[in-house]
Order: sequence, then C-alpha cells, then structure tokens
Amino acid sequence: MLSAGFDAHEADPVGSLGLSSEHFGELTRMVKAVAQAHCGERIVSVLEGGYNPAMLAKSVEIHLQELLAVV
Repeated sequence: MLSAGFDAHEADPVGSLGLSSEHFGELTRMVKAVAQAHCGERIVSVLEGGYNPAMLAKSVEIHLQELLAVV
C-alpha cells in the first residue's frame, strides 16, 4: 500500500522537499520493482497530499502513467 503524497514537490507551498514531477515517476518505478519482487506486482496507491493544484495534477498523471506502464 502506497501513501501517494505529492507535497514533496519543489513548487508545493507545504512540503518544499525539492522533488520534480519526474522524480515521482522515478519513485513509482522503484515501487513497482519492489512490488514485482515481493508481492505479485500488486500496488494500492492512495492520494493523500499535494497543495499546488497544477503540480499535483502533473505529478499524479506521471504517477498513474508509470503504474499503468507495462514493464
């Protein structure tokens, strides 16, 4: 189960951890690799944060594209 929070984005007014939308894609690929190795590729992703609407939308889109990508 993945708590998919996007408040770590560089443009987010709350988290300010400096990640780009593309970083969330990389993190999603890492999670997919772990899920493939340990739990039959099953992932539950729950949206829980992100306070810059434009960057949240872009980051969620990239996250979903990576979840749906065939390895």
